[in-house]
Amino acid sequence: MHKVVPNADEAIRDVFDGAVIMVGGFGLCGIPENLIRALVRKGVKNLTTISNNVGVDGLGMGLLLSAGQIRKHIGTYVGENKLLEQMVLQGKIELDLVPQGTFSERIRAGGAGIPAFFTPTGVGTIVAEKKETREFDGRTYVMEHALKADFALVKAWKGDKWGNLAYRKTARNFNPMMATAAKVTIAEVEHLVEPGELEPDLVHTPSVYVKRIFKGELFEKRIEKRTVRPVVGR
Repeated sequence: MHKVVPNADEAIRDVFDGAVIMVGGFGLCGIPENLIRALVRKGVKNLTTISNNVGVDGLGMGLLLSAGQIRKHIGTYVGENKLLEQMVLQGKIELDLVPQGTFSERIRAGGAGIPAFFTPTGVGTIVAEKKETREFDGRTYVMEHALKADFALVKAWKGDKWGNLAYRKTARNFNPMMATAAKVTIAEVEHLVEPGELEPDLVHTPSVYVKRIFKGELFEKRIEKRTVRPVVGR
């Protein structure tokens, strides 16, 4: 199968209004920058996004948010995005906050074909409201459903033309799990190499999960917060 496409715009050619999209990254680390910008250019609306957070104001997935393209977001953290806070309070976007470990396991379960699982996290809190609970060995657990998507947009350090991917350090984060949990996984990479150039033992995402791959045009790799002088009082 020919998986290499020339650019991000071609890679997302069939993303449709109302799609459920997983977006890799943690903060601004390891995000598929080029694919996010392509989604903004395409202008698809009413998206349900599944990602750790929604970028920051004006960067990463914050671009989709400011363009009014997200209808619902499922994630774990919102602290760096004032626009998201405003939109949630004004009822302009639906937000489903999930404990981070549960979030990770729900994605992993989706990729593994496991429909649901039980976890003690969130028992007795609003996280468990309207969810089934059961007792195991004297402890209460809440049932959580797997997360799956129409598309997964992931970013890797290196990838070959068959779609095998290798991530670098903390930029790996949620990308490998999301790559397994969507109908169509699209990967942008910093280095696109020939099959056989990646050390097999260092492949984090096997090619079977990846439908399209391309070499990113621009990687800004922004930093959310940068300290340039000592903090007073420390």
